[in-house]
Amino acid sequence: MRNNHRAKLLRLALAALLLAASLLLAAPANGQSNYYLKNGDRVVFYGDSITDQMLYTGFVETYTLTRFPRLNVTFVHSGWGGDRVTGGGGGPIDLRLRRDVFAHKPTVMTIMLGMNDAGYKAFDEGLYKTYTTGYEHIIDSVKKELPGIRITVIEASPFDDVTHPPSFEGGYNAVLVRYAQFAKELGERDGLAVADANTAFVEALQKANRTDPETAKRIIPDRVHPAVGGALLLAEGLLKAWNAPATVTAVEIDAAGKRVVSAENSKVTGLEAANGLAWSQLDVTLPMPLDLKDPVLALAVRSSDIEQALDEEPLKVTGLAAARYTLKIDGEEVGTFTKEQLAEGINLALLPTPMAKQAASVHALTGKRTQVHWARWRMLQVPLADDHFAREQAALDALDRLDREIAARQHSAAQPKSHHYELIPQ
Repeated sequence: MRNNHRAKLLRLALAALLLAASLLLAAPANGQSNYYLKNGDRVVFYGDSITDQMLYTGFVETYTLTRFPRLNVTFVHSGWGGDRVTGGGGGPIDLRLRRDVFAHKPTVMTIMLGMNDAGYKAFDEGLYKTYTTGYEHIIDSVKKELPGIRITVIEASPFDDVTHPPSFEGGYNAVLVRYAQFAKELGERDGLAVADANTAFVEALQKANRTDPETAKRIIPDRVHPAVGGALLLAEGLLKAWNAPATVTAVEIDAAGKRVVSAENSKVTGLEAANGLAWSQLDVTLPMPLDLKDPVLALAVRSSDIEQALDEEPLKVTGLAAARYTLKIDGEEVGTFTKEQLAEGINLALLPTPMAKQAASVHALTGKRTQVHWARWRMLQVPLADDHFAREQAALDALDRLDREIAARQHSAAQPKSHHYELIPQ
């Protein structure tokens, strides 16, 4: 019995080593990526209510987990509705920084402020001065407390003056652009990363408004807080600033020659050409968790370059004989395509694949984890801070453990899985 148990352990260890070797061989692009986040990073997202939504930050968290499943990166969402550079409902700025940033000992911090600072009115020199001096105070305080931290300044997100007429001449977003310009110059002066959350977003909003004006109004339904589709556009701005790779996987197969031409971020095995084509893939990465049944999100994707910039998963099959083929993955029908479409390449990232479902499951866990953190912070830590209840710390510690448990499940859910592909002639 002991020998059998030892043999079983050896087989499991060998299987784990083979899987690890396969992943290393399959993922040269990700292994050499210059993505901004590194192993061991702890990220704090700081800002006002737009960060407090935990939508754009959630997309960034899930993207990191699913594109770099071997990275150990943790995330803290520290946005507070109504915040300005001076602080707000969560306390004055120095309290906010001490409790909601420094306490987490981040190696990376993002800052997005400005929406409230500009006062929702025409440009005011006094408010602008408060913003500039306050922003400099934040940067100086963070650098002093956390030497070596990498800071990303996110330019102010847009106020919707596109699908609704401006409230005054020039519009409020033009004011925010002036604030964003300061943030950009501050970032460049101090050697910080800078993300544009306004320019490309507004361009996408303009295109969406030309295409579908009624749905376009729902991208930022109250003109301030983006819906999920709008949050995706904000996430794109940050991810671009972080050198996020566009490619999920890229596989090309020559059906006539019965050979794998290339495979990026994937290992292709077992290629067979009998009654069509069949093979297996072990992908290192997953596509973005895009619910294209959501009309607002779908319009945001069509109106932007998200697909080209962040979510390319091309499958290219040349040398096919029949006119049309149905693609199945793990026995599930994904779609039917002409041989010309397959020869040109189809983007699996926008199709209902098992990989997309896996990414969605990771994103669901991201949402649950962020809600646990929010409840711990906003429903217990802050309101009970001055009461000194005997069991308060035990409750906080329990929620911290739950947070870590969900994070571990997120990482587990993002790990590579093998899938069986079939191209069946019609």
